Amino acid sequence: MLSWAVPDGQNDRVAERVQVREIDDDEGRRLLRIVRRGTGSVVTWRRAQMVLLSAQGMPVAKIAEVTFTSPDRVRDVIHNFNADGFDSLYPKYKGGRPKTFSLPERREIKKIAKSKPAEHGLPFSTWSLAKLADFLVAEGVVDDISHEGLRALLREEGVSFQRVKTWKSSRDPDYAAKKARVEHLYAIADGEVAPEDGEPEVVLCLDEFGPLNLQPHPGRHGAERGGKHKDPSRGPRPRRRATYTRPHGVRHLFAAYDLGRDKLYGHIKPKKNRTRFLEFCRYLRSLYPPEIRIAIVLDNFSPHLTTKKDTRVGDWAAANNVLHADQQLVAQPHRSPVHSPALLRSRRHRSCQPQGAGQHDPPLHHLAEQARCRRTPTRGRGQGKRCLMRH
Repeated sequence: MLSWAVPDGQNDRVAERVQVREIDDDEGRRLLRIVRRGTGSVVTWRRAQMVLLSAQGMPVAKIAEVTFTSPDRVRDVIHNFNADGFDSLYPKYKGGRPKTFSLPERREIKKIAKSKPAEHGLPFSTWSLAKLADFLVAEGVVDDISHEGLRALLREEGVSFQRVKTWKSSRDPDYAAKKARVEHLYAIADGEVAPEDGEPEVVLCLDEFGPLNLQPHPGRHGAERGGKHKDPSRGPRPRRRATYTRPHGVRHLFAAYDLGRDKLYGHIKPKKNRTRFLEFCRYLRSLYPPEIRIAIVLDNFSPHLTTKKDTRVGDWAAANNVLHADQQLVAQPHRSPVHSPALLRSRRHRSCQPQGAGQHDPPLHHLAEQARCRRTPTRGRGQGKRCLMRH
């Protein structure tokens, strides 16, 4: 604290010398530890250095010269230490300048940045920072915004400029309604929405994969070294002859994922047509009592559809209490959970057996051991079984 001494008989006031208060041995050792420590805040280290030099009797002007700062700064540090002790050595950083844009403005900017320019009647297909900034000012969302400020704001909001992928959009005029219907079915399966009258209680996602191309894979075994260490008298290495012909045909996998039970079912079929598809649908229908209505979400593969020439799919769905994808079709097969291994891993796997487990085909992970092929030579049959288990 700065004090003034008034000599007797004199009107002139002389400032006393600014110096740190007396410190004990523990405080002195603590200051030395802060100064000698190579880690920590530089601000704390510099303030402790000023206090320690003042405790050793060094004047303010000399401390300012040694620490490369101003004498006023040294006086402030000494006064603060005398008043608050070691708490004054540690910087108390503030929050800084408040954000330029309010929360509603930031939300509106994010919403416009994620939209398409065509939705606002603009003649270009993608946003740029300049075009987006001009549009925000023209629409009155903000009074002014720089390109760099807009880029930083979008980065904080998690919005980045990405290439538009063609498969993200659909040409179906009823796509939005169909998508909402399928997402409603997913909500029913997850238990988020209670099914109303006429709505299904069980939701299945079905798709096909194939043809299963069983390619031979190279293996490993012990063998003599080749090259310069090769024995001239030994014969060639034993090799397994690879065959890429399919004299006995190919196979197709029909798989269905039950969102409520978190189970995956599958059949391996020799063909992928409407007849085989209906066989697999009958199997899925047999897993539940007839009075329980089920829904099957499909893509737009032609055997799934009911046509003028072939109405078997629609007739079977109407007769077996099934909400078929012929009525609620989504032309985006990648949205199906059957195509999403990440979704399968994220769901909780519960152990539950299908109804009549002894009468139906087992789940998908047991199919490899029970796949039945036509008779082939012993070596070919063994190779085919190993390759099938890899798939």
